[in-house]
Amino acid sequence: MPPTNTSDASAPVPTRPFREGLVSLEPPRLLGSRCGACATTTFPPREFCPACRAVAGLERTELDRRGRIHSYTVVRQAPPGVAVPYVLAWVDLPADRVRLMSTVVGAEPEAVELGLPVELELTPFATGEDGAELLGFRFRVTEGKENA
Repeated sequence: MPPTNTSDASAPVPTRPFREGLVSLEPPRLLGSRCGACATTTFPPREFCPACRAVAGLERTELDRRGRIHSYTVVRQAPPGVAVPYVLAWVDLPADRVRLMSTVVGAEPEAVELGLPVELELTPFATGEDGAELLGFRFRVTEGKENA
């Protein structure tokens, strides 16, 4: 069941991805594309394969929820209204051979390190014109590097 937010128990607020085709809600997954010609997987989904340039044979696919931090930075200055510090990271999804950029939560910035395991989570970040809660994605640290 997709997450809902209720201001009145009798009227659940609808939720949807902030951009269609980027995430599925149930189960929470990032959506990518996989090339039938060379097996390259991309995120976000593409209309052509960046590896072999094929335009036919691309299939939409759900990506693995689990990844590891490849590289990161701690952002300490941001526009007004954005809480700092926060971690912005390149996250590898080894099962899909995809690398993507995302914020990372669940650990103090000073505790983040390369190779740390993370897991996808959907998070509300805005309200649509129709009142729907718009969901984005981020990754949450799941455990220490030595336990992974």
